[in-house]
Amino acid sequence: MAMPQNSTRENGFCFTQTLDFSHPSPRPGNASRTFSAASGQDACGTPVSNGIASSGVPSPSDSCAEPLCSTTPGEEETQFEEGIKYVSAEGEELACGWGGFTPGCLQLCNTSKGVLFFLCVASFLQGMTVNGFINTVITSIERRFDLRSYQSGLIASSYDIAACVCLTFVSYFGGNGHKPRWLGWGVLVMGLGSLLFALPHFTTGQYEARSAAEVGVCGGNQSLPCSQAASSLSGYRFVFMLGQFLHGMGATPLYTLGVTYLDENVKTNYSPVYIAVFYTAAILGPAAGYLVGGMFLNIYTEIGREIGISPENTLWVGAWWIGFLGAGAASLLISIPILGYPQRLPGSQRYIVMRVSEAHQIKDGSHKKASDPDFGKTVKDLPRSVLLLLKNPTFIFLCLAGATEATLIAGMSTFGPKFLESQFSLSASEAATFFGYLVVPAGGGGTFLGGFLVNKFKLRCSGIIKLCLLCTVSSLLAILIFFIHCPNMPMAGVTQMYDGSALPGGHLNLTAACNAKCGCLQETYSPVCGSDDIMYYSPCHAGCKKVSEKLRNGKKVYRECSCVNRTFLPGPGDAEAGKCTSSCAKRPLLLCFMFVVILFTFLSSIPALTATLRCVSDRQRSFALGIQWIVVRTLGGIPGPIAFGSMIDKSCLLWQDQCGEQGSCYVYQNSAMSRYTLIAGLVYKVLGTTFFIVACLLYKPPPPESAPGSSDASQNGNGDLQEHKPSLPAEEDI
Repeated sequence: MAMPQNSTRENGFCFTQTLDFSHPSPRPGNASRTFSAASGQDACGTPVSNGIASSGVPSPSDSCAEPLCSTTPGEEETQFEEGIKYVSAEGEELACGWGGFTPGCLQLCNTSKGVLFFLCVASFLQGMTVNGFINTVITSIERRFDLRSYQSGLIASSYDIAACVCLTFVSYFGGNGHKPRWLGWGVLVMGLGSLLFALPHFTTGQYEARSAAEVGVCGGNQSLPCSQAASSLSGYRFVFMLGQFLHGMGATPLYTLGVTYLDENVKTNYSPVYIAVFYTAAILGPAAGYLVGGMFLNIYTEIGREIGISPENTLWVGAWWIGFLGAGAASLLISIPILGYPQRLPGSQRYIVMRVSEAHQIKDGSHKKASDPDFGKTVKDLPRSVLLLLKNPTFIFLCLAGATEATLIAGMSTFGPKFLESQFSLSASEAATFFGYLVVPAGGGGTFLGGFLVNKFKLRCSGIIKLCLLCTVSSLLAILIFFIHCPNMPMAGVTQMYDGSALPGGHLNLTAACNAKCGCLQETYSPVCGSDDIMYYSPCHAGCKKVSEKLRNGKKVYRECSCVNRTFLPGPGDAEAGKCTSSCAKRPLLLCFMFVVILFTFLSSIPALTATLRCVSDRQRSFALGIQWIVVRTLGGIPGPIAFGSMIDKSCLLWQDQCGEQGSCYVYQNSAMSRYTLIAGLVYKVLGTTFFIVACLLYKPPPPESAPGSSDASQNGNGDLQEHKPSLPAEEDI
């Protein structure tokens, strides 16, 4: 048997001859564990191509079952003392550091768990900033910089636009390049975007509330500055759009290259768990953003300045910018360790050798092109890469299924609080808190549980798609709960007449004899709950003439309300600021089934992502995720809120009147809202179920003989080679 030549005569081996395993494998511990760069083979004599170990030699996985570099604490120190360096098959450094600065203490983080920690922090910051802070402070930004709703919508959309523009470029070239550098620079750009987003606060003058006078009491000042010219501050929307564009550019590598970098550097069985932890951090980020952002909004934007209005006042602008400063600084800091990681982690090559391909087999065999080591390194291969993915029906239908789920998630996250607010007659902050209590355990728990189930049952690609199908069908059944709804709270002039009779023809009539002399304006919407348990459009529309100096349950109390009838005593009643409390008996049932819908929707996310990684060749994984994100955003994430919003707007009873122009909806008809939500949910869930069924039926796995050990692996239900002690022949002279 031919043995490799040791060109260095030291512990750092460099093999220059092809290994011939025509005889039994060498004993464990032999120097032939290192990979030969010149021959393109691993130390076991197994040709390595596209991460698949070719058959043709006896049990190559046996002698490669141990790590290339032992990670036990006792051996690590010895290896460094003997001069062993972390070197990959191509000869690049695998030490953690920046350039030549690779201190030994940093190597403690040079593990898959270390990478997972820093990527989780980055995804948490991204979720907290983009999906938390932005949604929390957008109203304050509109008020501070005199922006219209469509202008703030453009600010929010800039993130998705940037992501769609950059996804193809980043996923294609980054997938074949140094992933940690792409990730690190992306997080750094994301941090710069956060700092830029906070910049307008420091470049504008101090915010001056126009008036602290009581507006809305009968006989009070009812004037509103309708004819006010557009403020020059609205030009700052372009700065916000640029900040969001940088957010989108920086986050693009995170959910494409970050996922594949984790997948490449851990055992295939553990990959779904690592990815699930990564995505769980991204889901917890928005929850923290809502909590922290809401806390900052209780601080006046001009810190340290005395002001005569409270946060409940419509003229109040909170310190919206603090969160972006903190998130930007944290992103800049976290990018530094990510930039220090090597292209591959030490010991990861053994997972590539052990990996069994589950890529969909295309009839014409064109999927084999992606196995070429030089494939995908130039722009010329980009059209062929796209064509290969388009020929993969499993990948295509997984993308379409992902788009339907993304539509539901985007619509649910945007209008879920509004649904709760309308059904249960809650304030906006109460509805957001309720929704947070639903999303954090259901969304975060479902995401982690999905990855855990794939690992627990050691599912292969077809089994993973079936799990996604089961989750989608379960959420489809649970969404039928929207057949029921809570009744609307009675509102004078909107759901009924002021005397309690039905509205003629369903037309609004906010004026009655009790408030005819008050001169109430429809632009001033400030709902109050009368002592007769009927809601009124504003204190003025309730005929209230005075405001009590004492609060009741922390709320303003209005006195001498001529439209409010006392239950037992004659004379005008009083009213409390805010909506009347709903006593809907169906609330627990609705909340329970909404929890189930969110749980099973997120439960399928990580399995669907894992199936996408498995059904394409190794060299196309990053690019496939990039293409999938483009499909999901363009068909789901961007139009999802628009589709849900247009459906829900059909159930509006009372529209905002902005000086003669129609604004947002104030009051929805609960029965119609539930009905339209049910229709939208059923349509997208049925489409998702159909796409998962077709993906499962069209999936064509590789034949069992395409990879060594696949027969063994199939016995325990997965396509991964199990690590076990090698069965070695008796010692003989070699």
